[in-house]
Amino acid sequence: MSPMLEYVYQTTGIDTAYFLIGMLAFMLILFILVIITLCKLKKLRRRYERFMMGKDAESMEETILSCIEKNELIDQTNQQLREDIIKLRKNQRITYQKMGMVKYNAFREMSGDLSYALALLDQENNGFIINSVYAKEGGYSYIKEIIGGESSILLSEEEKAALEKAKSQS
Repeated sequence: MSPMLEYVYQTTGIDTAYFLIGMLAFMLILFILVIITLCKLKKLRRRYERFMMGKDAESMEETILSCIEKNELIDQTNQQLREDIIKLRKNQRITYQKMGMVKYNAFREMSGDLSYALALLDQENNGFIINSVYAKEGGYSYIKEIIGGESSILLSEEEKAALEKAKSQS
């Protein structure tokens, strides 16, 4: 028996065979951990080589600078798009978005609903009404301004119906 194992037996009272088995198990666990660490290191090295493939420090810097420039360009484009959307929303408020139309027979002796009243309004119910009256002698058109959903000029029943149709649209 070696002096080291004899010393362990005398100081701890553990049989040397158990001590050797414990040491072998501990070494086996350490060996397995080393193998796992080497496998992970190999995988990491492959990923690093794939990342750096064909790249030196200067070309890597160029790649990063190129990405930064592209990002700045995207930011500028994004800002321009935001400004365009704001302009479009402002324009949308004043465009005619609501429409109401009523066809009617202005004169009983004519057949068919050849006359009509057409209301066109923006988002705030401002706009106009066109009233086109068809008669045997010819056609006549009248226009009336609408402000805030109301007219300062007296409206006919057909014009009122067209205005209500337009106002009811959201």
